[in-house]
Amino acid sequence: MSDPVAAPEPADRRIDTSVPHSARIWNYWLGGKDNYRVDEEAGDAYTAVFPGIVTIARSSRAFLRRNITHLVSEAGIRQFLDIGTGLPTAQNTHEVAQGLAPETRIVYVDNDPMVLAHARALLYSTHEGATAYVDADVTDPGRILAAAAETLDLGRPTALILSNILGHVSDYAQARSIVTRLMGALPSGSYLSINDGSLGIDPVFEQAQDAYNSSGAVPYILRTVDEITTFFDGLELIEPGVVSVTQWRPEPGSPTPEAIAEHGGLARKA
Repeated sequence: MSDPVAAPEPADRRIDTSVPHSARIWNYWLGGKDNYRVDEEAGDAYTAVFPGIVTIARSSRAFLRRNITHLVSEAGIRQFLDIGTGLPTAQNTHEVAQGLAPETRIVYVDNDPMVLAHARALLYSTHEGATAYVDADVTDPGRILAAAAETLDLGRPTALILSNILGHVSDYAQARSIVTRLMGALPSGSYLSINDGSLGIDPVFEQAQDAYNSSGAVPYILRTVDEITTFFDGLELIEPGVVSVTQWRPEPGSPTPEAIAEHGGLARKA
């Protein structure tokens, strides 16, 4: 466990270091250092009940990396709108995408002041491409789209990434409405990438999440695989569809991965 003296200094008065925060806990599980003692304690309490959460966190990041690789290398996408960015760690969207196509443009969106304080790490870009950071909430798609249009040409195909963010929208109908509004503003040939924690797969995971949600931290709602699948309604799902993130196009030659309680998919707008 890291020395709390070495933890990052709060750069925004909105950053409350007395209560755990999901983005900082996720960063801790991913092996990052942008967290505080309270986040480490909450993360350790969670893993004591459900050690598999570390696998979920890291498998989620690997799923995103494979999505981005497909979008850039096979689908020819050169614009990304990544909402619910989280704290910078290894293999962020711009690093993967611009590593394959330097001219790629990325807009990150988050309303976490800790992420804002570290936005400079996300804003590093190749000379040929661009990155930008928007301080906005996922529940305000109008603001997100208006701000994203300052960096992206929303008349061109764009990949919308919603990685472990829709679970923070507790109302299911509102979550679906947000996805519909965002994808409705993007042209034909655009893509939607979603992954979230799934309900009905692992009761120990559900027990740990219930305890976390009742701890006073910002809750995260698990959803059934069918509910996650409906976020893609009206779009063309890319094979293999909505599956456990470990089973979405695993690396060639790797052992057959076990399913975990985190599901996602990638779909194209016709």
